[in-house]
Amino acid sequence: MNEKNVRTTILLVRHGECRGNIEGLFRGRVDFPLNETGLRQAKEVAGELVQFHPEVVFTSPLLRAASTAEAIAAAAPMIVDDGFNNIRLGIWEGRAKKKIAAQFPEMWKTWLENPEALSVEGAESMDAVQFRSKKSLDRIVGENKGKTFAVVTHRTVIKPLLAGCLGIPSPYFWKTHMDTAAYSVLHFDDIHGYSIFSLNRTNHLSGFTTEWI
Repeated sequence: MNEKNVRTTILLVRHGECRGNIEGLFRGRVDFPLNETGLRQAKEVAGELVQFHPEVVFTSPLLRAASTAEAIAAAAPMIVDDGFNNIRLGIWEGRAKKKIAAQFPEMWKTWLENPEALSVEGAESMDAVQFRSKKSLDRIVGENKGKTFAVVTHRTVIKPLLAGCLGIPSPYFWKTHMDTAAYSVLHFDDIHGYSIFSLNRTNHLSGFTTEWI
């Protein structure tokens, strides 16, 4: 690679498991802490990422992400960035997905088929999440050129963010997958922009909850 075209490495991490994951709840901004499994997963992903020597760890302010980030940031500074906060889900936050499906069948169908078009009272759009999260990432990449850093955030941030970085058009949400305490590796350089090196790595985990809806 051209000496002037340095590569920046982004470790994109989903937080460990929380009660909302195993109970099938829409989380949004509800501040669930990590459960026992999630605390173990945080240690496991932290151990896995040591090999990359992240120089700084950025995190969503929510407890499940920040606690995961704290484990990763044992030897590096941790910075809270609201651009990586989870999506606001309005009246759906904290509610069981099964109950939402029964109460709002047409909206539930949209969630399953084209969540980018979903409009829930008091909720944030996927476009808005993509815009704010990529704005934060672009700024951080500019400030940390040639370095390796981690971003700890949420499934409903990672999916729009990846689509924005890689130019995946809508509908994109169900075209990628990210398990709890899994990580993906993105690279950035000035010639190619963002490129995906690996997606949803989970080999370091002794147990996790996988979610498809």
